[in-house]
Amino acid sequence: MAPVDDVMLELNRVTLGGRELADVLADITTIAARAIPGAESVSTTLIRDDKPFTAAHHGEMSLHADELQYAEDAGPCIDAGRGGVVLRIDDTFEEGRWPRYMARIRETAVRSSLSVPLPYQGSWIGALNIYSSRPDAFSSPESLAAGLGAAEAIAVAVANADAHAQLADQARNMRIAMESRAVIEQAKGVLMAQRHVDPEQAFEILRQASQRYNRKLRDIAVGIVDSTQNER
Repeated sequence: MAPVDDVMLELNRVTLGGRELADVLADITTIAARAIPGAESVSTTLIRDDKPFTAAHHGEMSLHADELQYAEDAGPCIDAGRGGVVLRIDDTFEEGRWPRYMARIRETAVRSSLSVPLPYQGSWIGALNIYSSRPDAFSSPESLAAGLGAAEAIAVAVANADAHAQLADQARNMRIAMESRAVIEQAKGVLMAQRHVDPEQAFEILRQASQRYNRKLRDIAVGIVDSTQNER
């Protein structure tokens, strides 16, 4: 098993930029499954609009355990992701919390688990879930330290993806604004030539038409520009 420092080094080498979030999370989850002491199967639960889902997993054990919790809307991965607390189950046959989930998970191979919250801008966005078929698999400090490191790497990946999405939205909005400004200037030019008015008067004509017909200023401008092009 790799030492915790080696785990962090490997996680830090995961490329974030220019990749889909799902691919990055798959890499991190695979590293966690290989490197966290006691881990046999690992998953990443993300919570969006208060709805949890498995964004990546390594091994079917983790995916099945996650889905049992989603079905009950209760379990360590959900509570860790919503509440920001580390939750460990040493033995599913002795655990008294989450009774409905426990009744179902005891029918599977899972005997112990560790769920570590994913920090994000002062809150939490989900959890890293680590499962084993052996009881008491995650009681060592090394397991927790490696889990915390992997959870931090996942949170960084999500933050990076969100930042790229925000930049893309800003660029798109800027492009739309520039296109709107350009067509409005074109329409003003048409009105200035047709009605012999100055730029301010041309804009006022557009504004009044927008209010009169309850249409966006840009749409009024597009109509004026298109009408001149159709006349040619």
